[in-house]
Amino acid sequence: MQTDTLSALLTDLDLSGLPDERSRALVSGLLNLVETLSADLRAAQAEIQRLRDELNHLKGEQGKPKIKPAVPPPSPPDLSSEKERHQPRPRQKRRSRDDLLIDREQTLVVERSLLPADAEFKGYDEVLVQDLVVRTDNVLFRKEKFYSPSLNKSYLAEMPPGYHGEFGPGIHALALVFYFASQMTEPKILAFFEHVGVQISPGQISNLLLKGHASFHQEKDALYEAALRSSPWQQIDDTGTRVNGRNEHCHIVTNPLHTTYLTLPSKSRLSVIDVLRNAQPRLFRLTDDALAWLEAAGVSHLTRQKVARLPRDQDLDEATLSLLLEQHMPSIGAQTRKWVLDALAVAAYQAHPEWPIVKLVLCDGALQFSWVTDELALCWVHEGRHYKKLLPTVPLHRELLATFQRDLWAFYGELLAYGEQPSAEERERLEAAFDELFGRKTGYWALDERIALTRAKKANLLMVLVHPELPLHNNAAELGARQRVRKRAISFGPRSADGVAAWDTFMSLAATTRKLGVNFLQYVYDRISEVNQIPPLAELLAERAKELDLGASWAPA
Repeated sequence: MQTDTLSALLTDLDLSGLPDERSRALVSGLLNLVETLSADLRAAQAEIQRLRDELNHLKGEQGKPKIKPAVPPPSPPDLSSEKERHQPRPRQKRRSRDDLLIDREQTLVVERSLLPADAEFKGYDEVLVQDLVVRTDNVLFRKEKFYSPSLNKSYLAEMPPGYHGEFGPGIHALALVFYFASQMTEPKILAFFEHVGVQISPGQISNLLLKGHASFHQEKDALYEAALRSSPWQQIDDTGTRVNGRNEHCHIVTNPLHTTYLTLPSKSRLSVIDVLRNAQPRLFRLTDDALAWLEAAGVSHLTRQKVARLPRDQDLDEATLSLLLEQHMPSIGAQTRKWVLDALAVAAYQAHPEWPIVKLVLCDGALQFSWVTDELALCWVHEGRHYKKLLPTVPLHRELLATFQRDLWAFYGELLAYGEQPSAEERERLEAAFDELFGRKTGYWALDERIALTRAKKANLLMVLVHPELPLHNNAAELGARQRVRKRAISFGPRSADGVAAWDTFMSLAATTRKLGVNFLQYVYDRISEVNQIPPLAELLAERAKELDLGASWAPA
């Protein structure tokens, strides 16, 4: 009863009704102390239960049994901001069937005996019906064979393009599309082929998926280079991928024209540079910018003096640089060595304009993405999740949080409008509005701390005011990562270098052809059959890039 009374009092609490300023400050402090203690209690309860389970496990017993309660427990907090960010858009009609390919026509007639004598012909009603025919196309090739006794040499007719081994381009293309685009497992692909009368083994399916794809790998590399040239900015993210039982990381680079996957052992800053250079051999270069980078990172003056003794303005490979560091800095610590390698790798990356250099990355704020490019944009959706994680106990604080979140997403909507119609006046207004919104003091300590952290990221969160073509969120990269997560859940992970290359290449090609409006099955069949009627994807992407002009704000005035 007392608890109910207290809850009612807290629900109706209005600090402005307290006339004395010291009393208001005292009550506000006590309420924040309640929030702090509540958060600590939740964390302590979870830790105590974890330790109990671990102790029982060490004693040979089981942990707390997972018994579903009669009443479902409250669901975990929803960190999505989709509802708050949603803005109604005009409904778009579904794709018209007018652009569907008609394979054949058939005229249907009315039974003449059913027609009255005065019936008049009024033309046709057209009905377009889609269907699919799945059948085998097994071919027995009779290859002419000649023998020259004088040369002791045989001459054998060549197979048509696309026919290698026991299976034609149709089976090969379907296997690739099923596995990489439709997320089917190898056993399911095997079952499908068996159902339609194809005799194939699991090993043969694996070979179709992983072996002999040099031309696809080359096209993916050319496509990625064109994608990096298509705009000065890219979105980037990463997710885990198990490779032969080891934890590695799949990096996703994307913009409106492509999505590219690269799996590497690490997700460090050096790996990010590797990704932006398409895993070319690492290069390091000592420049004035590299020394300035080290100073900004807080590396000591003495260490920078030692680094300055290295050869300047020339590319060094990793082995050479390691040898030089052993000679000049034998006692360098692991963290300092990491800073040095990062600084010299960034300088080398920036010094080679023949390779497309990304000027800005849009990311979730992970540290490995910082200091690699000239500019860095941060995702508003990720920033909003921090506020979703606040779980106030006091009703007054819940109201303050809800009010601030409402104002935050209203400001987000104004940024979206600016991206559509930018102007110098609106830019100044939005900068001032940011300062006002994130300079707010609510009295709810946890919220005020979170607001201050957001305020410190002002330049990165407002990058859209400088480059209006930028998205405000990193959802495109996250959606790309989600595709890898689904693939990982279904197929666990590649087990060889060929598997890693196939996963990265075909997931990249499947995602990018979709963005370019190219049918993935037709594309794969076109390349395997060596018809090559579909132009190189790099050329298609470059043409689309000219139309979209994704780097308009970087163009000289």
